[in-house]
Amino acid sequence: MVTDYLMSERLTARTLWEFVAGLIADTPEAFRIVEDNVQDKRCSRFMELVKLQYRGAEHRLVRGIGVVKLVHSAGAEGDFSPMDYRMYAPDQDGKTKKDHFADMVIHAVYAKNIQAKRILLDSGYASAANWKLVHRLGFVFFTTRKSNRMVSLSKEGGWSRWDEIDWTAERLENGVMVKRKKAPFKVVATDGNMDWVITHCPDETLTAQAAQAASDVRWQVEELHRGLKQLTGMETCQCCKGRSQRNHMACGYHAWLALKVKAKEFGKTPYQTKHDLLSDYLRAELRRPRIPAFRPT
Repeated sequence: MVTDYLMSERLTARTLWEFVAGLIADTPEAFRIVEDNVQDKRCSRFMELVKLQYRGAEHRLVRGIGVVKLVHSAGAEGDFSPMDYRMYAPDQDGKTKKDHFADMVIHAVYAKNIQAKRILLDSGYASAANWKLVHRLGFVFFTTRKSNRMVSLSKEGGWSRWDEIDWTAERLENGVMVKRKKAPFKVVATDGNMDWVITHCPDETLTAQAAQAASDVRWQVEELHRGLKQLTGMETCQCCKGRSQRNHMACGYHAWLALKVKAKEFGKTPYQTKHDLLSDYLRAELRRPRIPAFRPT
């Protein structure tokens, strides 16, 4: 019955948004987070939507299903919800991950009327084209890049690596304006990390500490990845058809959201909420099993 359901239904990200719309605390100070991940399907040979692609958790290519997510965050701990997601299937729709990024961001503005002005990007989406799109929409982006990027402080100064910039006390506190590929932005030095925070925030009073704090909100999408995997079994679907995989993913998002809502109501974590549900079921079955282990005499 489960297999038939997954093959016959057509669940999409639109149904997820119908539930999420009434749960988020949307303000101009909120965040949009764009991130992608790969569901591990390395043992599959005949599963649709599976292709060889780079997985950041393993730093190598694996066979899996790519998913691009758009997450809304109010900035507070635990206050985040997925708004949209897209399957990365270029063989079916011809779209790249950056195409999905643009579609979701634009759709959130004009169809969902999301007010959040700050957008947090994974380094894979930190391209000049995406920065210009974010700028045209009136957003402020925050992202991270490695220190080997070449930037220019001025026309006369030429090009240099970020870690070769003369980081004075003032620059360490407030960052420094640089230019790369005709796109100006501010670089913020982090405390010993290989990644550097960059932004094009027009507020000249933005400090390095504030930029780092804004960038750290992106970690919430990692909490979402972990919850979907551990609480809903998002990677465990072994159906071969692409439609079944899409429906299974939609069901996983709905299950995660239901657990999150109940967890907030009970004042517990989603993991404790799921554990309690299973414990109640096991205790009831032990007291009065509906399927006895032996035939009563």
